[in-house]
Amino acid sequence: MNAIAKQVAEKLLQIKAIKLEPTNHFVWASGWNSPIYCDNRKALSYPDVRDFVRDSFIEVIKENFGEYDVIAGVATGAIAQGALVADKLHKPFVYVRSQAKDHGLGNLIEGDLPEGSKVLVIEDLISTGGSSLNAVKALREAKCEVVGMAAIFTYGFQKSVDAFKEANVNLVTLSNYNVLVEQAKEIGYISESDIEVLKQWRTSPDTWKK
Repeated sequence: MNAIAKQVAEKLLQIKAIKLEPTNHFVWASGWNSPIYCDNRKALSYPDVRDFVRDSFIEVIKENFGEYDVIAGVATGAIAQGALVADKLHKPFVYVRSQAKDHGLGNLIEGDLPEGSKVLVIEDLISTGGSSLNAVKALREAKCEVVGMAAIFTYGFQKSVDAFKEANVNLVTLSNYNVLVEQAKEIGYISESDIEVLKQWRTSPDTWKK
């Protein structure tokens, strides 16, 4: 596992942006039972972690993506993260709503986005990939080219892997579920016996503990 992935995972655990409860469970909005809960917005409240996430984004962007004109954040979780990255890179910034406004101009994309722009998308969390790829669809329908997406964390569900492949979107994440579990074990957050439970959940999250 690379250094950034380990450090991001450890920092998110330390500030409780990610919580692991292998012997208990959280209930997601989807109704899934889960031993993990992720709220990367908490990183914004910790300046050192916030800066580290921003700078890590910039590092992986430089390593994995070519030319782009605009940074786009996915609402709502990645608006602040995307703006921080765009500011540091001195790039224009827009954000993509989950649905168009029902008043005013009815915007789906907020900001000035010229047709033909090459857009790099910033996301905070990848679960099934649905909302993230809806943002990609909106940008493409606005006649822009999406050069790829960078996200803080992914659960690595096969469904999301397949969805990004089908949509032809290059996804790069700062950290991921496998690294998180290994790092949690390394720092004593979980025990060896918890790992099998966490692996089982990741394989069948929709039926876990039912």
